[in-house]
Order: sequence, then C-alpha cells, then structure tokens
Amino acid sequence: ENAKGLVYAKKNKIPFLITDFKDRKKSEKLIIDKVTKNKIDLICLAGFMKILSKYFIKNYNGRILNIHPSLLPKYKGLNTHERVIKNKEIYSGCTVHYVNYRLDSGKIIMQKKVKIRRNDTPNSLSKRILIQEHKLYPKAILKIFNL
Repeated sequence: ENAKGLVYAKKNKIPFLITDFKDRKKSEKLIIDKVTKNKIDLICLAGFMKILSKYFIKNYNGRILNIHPSLLPKYKGLNTHERVIKNKEIYSGCTVHYVNYRLDSGKIIMQKKVKIRRNDTPNSLSKRILIQEHKLYPKAILKIFNL
C-alpha cells in the first residue's frame, strides 16, 4: 500500500485496483472490469511478473505494453542480468514491447542499450538499466500515441 505508484494515484485521485493474482481468472476479471469502466486505452506493465491469459490478451491485443530488462529477443524471461554477465555480453539494456501470447516476444517498440562494465554485478547492472527503463517507457508511450 506504500508503493510509490499507489501513493501517487491516491494523491492525484487516479482510480487504482489492488489484486493478489492468487486466482488469475478472478484477478483478470477485476482488471477487465476496471479497465472497461474507466475507458482505459493502454495497459502498461512494469515489474508485473505474471503471465496474462490468452483471453485477457485477446481483449486488449495491441493495447498492452511491457518493459523488459534486456535487449529482446535475447534473454527473455527471468534472471536476465545474471545471464548477460555470465555470457560475457558487451551490452544489455531494456526493451518496450507489445504483449502477445508468447513470453517477451511481442513487437518491439523501442530499446535502449547499456554497456556492461567489467566489474558489473547483476545488481549494479540492474540499477543502471532501471534508470534507462524509467526514461524509455514514457518515450515509447508517446511514440505510440504519436506525440
């Protein structure tokens, strides 16, 4: 309840919904009802870490975005920073993409490269990529709306 996004929403009277996703079907129905009621045009996932059902994606096809902490199509899924360092990559980064039925496989909207330093750990790389995610996501949203 003290998440920055929720605090911001409360302060600015922005409707929000909290659900634990233990029952995916029930949670998705709550989200669909809220999105429909509020006439939301775009769903932006960040740190969501849940797989949405095909039914949900079908309802909002082309209107769900996600940000992923790697340069897709490489390093889909979890533990991206550990894997790029282990594989001695020169660059990593982040990708904003449309959500489709396959994990981290939707059409890429924008990407930002981050050079991997010799002394990077998964944690230090994660922090530097997160800074770029915060810059890239708004740019990608503006691009979608042609602003």
